[in-house]
Amino acid sequence: MELSAPTTLWRLYHPRGDHARAVVIPGDPQSTVTFFVNNVMDRAENFDELDVALMRADDIRRDLVDHGWREED
Repeated sequence: MELSAPTTLWRLYHPRGDHARAVVIPGDPQSTVTFFVNNVMDRAENFDELDVALMRADDIRRDLVDHGWREED
Protein backbone atom coordinates (compact mmCIF):
# COMPACT_ATOMS: atom_id res chain seq x y z
CA MET A 1 0.00 0.00 0.00
CA GLU A 2 1.41 3.35 -0.95
CA LEU A 3 -0.08 6.48 0.59
CA SER A 4 0.82 10.09 -0.07
CA ALA A 5 -1.81 11.96 1.97
CA PRO A 6 -3.62 11.50 5.29
CA THR A 7 -6.00 8.58 4.92
CA THR A 8 -8.79 7.23 7.11
CA LEU A 9 -8.07 3.54 7.58
CA TRP A 10 -11.24 2.50 9.39
CA ARG A 11 -14.31 3.79 11.18
CA LEU A 12 -16.07 1.94 13.98
CA TYR A 13 -19.09 2.59 16.14
CA HIS A 14 -20.24 1.25 19.47
CA PRO A 15 -23.91 0.43 20.14
CA ARG A 16 -23.93 3.02 22.95
CA GLY A 17 -23.37 5.70 20.30
CA ASP A 18 -19.59 6.27 20.31
CA HIS A 19 -17.57 6.50 17.10
CA ALA A 20 -13.86 5.86 16.48
CA ARG A 21 -11.54 6.16 13.51
CA ALA A 22 -7.89 5.73 12.64
CA VAL A 23 -6.06 8.11 10.30
CA VAL A 24 -2.57 7.49 8.95
CA ILE A 25 -0.34 10.39 7.97
CA PRO A 26 2.46 9.03 5.79
CA GLY A 27 5.80 10.72 6.11
CA ASP A 28 9.49 10.50 5.58
CA PRO A 29 11.21 9.47 7.77
CA GLN A 30 8.26 8.75 10.09
CA SER A 31 4.58 8.01 9.57
CA THR A 32 1.96 8.81 12.17
CA VAL A 33 -1.23 6.96 12.99
CA THR A 34 -3.85 8.89 14.95
CA PHE A 35 -6.91 7.57 16.73
CA PHE A 36 -10.03 9.61 17.31
CA VAL A 37 -13.00 8.81 19.55
CA ASN A 38 -16.09 10.99 19.12
CA ASN A 39 -14.02 13.40 16.99
CA VAL A 40 -11.47 13.95 19.78
CA MET A 41 -7.91 12.74 19.26
CA ASP A 42 -7.25 9.90 21.66
CA ARG A 43 -3.62 9.36 20.70
CA ALA A 44 -1.02 9.70 17.97
CA GLU A 45 1.87 7.29 17.46
CA ASN A 46 4.93 7.69 15.21
CA PHE A 47 6.57 4.81 13.34
CA ASP A 48 9.68 4.55 11.21
CA GLU A 49 7.87 2.31 8.71
CA LEU A 50 4.43 2.87 7.21
CA ASP A 51 3.71 -0.87 7.31
CA VAL A 52 4.23 -0.91 11.08
CA ALA A 53 1.84 2.04 11.51
CA LEU A 54 -0.78 0.19 9.47
CA MET A 55 -0.32 -2.98 11.55
CA ARG A 56 -0.72 -0.96 14.76
CA ALA A 57 -3.96 0.57 13.49
CA ASP A 58 -5.24 -2.89 12.59
CA ASP A 59 -4.33 -4.20 16.07
CA ILE A 60 -6.34 -1.39 17.68
CA ARG A 61 -9.29 -2.06 15.34
CA ARG A 62 -9.30 -5.77 16.23
CA ASP A 63 -9.15 -4.96 19.95
CA LEU A 64 -12.10 -2.57 19.68
CA VAL A 65 -14.12 -5.11 17.67
CA ASP A 66 -13.36 -7.69 20.37
CA HIS A 67 -14.85 -5.22 22.88
CA GLY A 68 -18.15 -4.74 21.06
CA TRP A 69 -17.34 -2.07 18.46
CA ARG A 70 -18.64 -2.59 14.92
CA GLU A 71 -17.48 -1.58 11.45
CA GLU A 72 -19.26 1.37 9.90
CA ASP A 73 -20.63 0.93 6.37
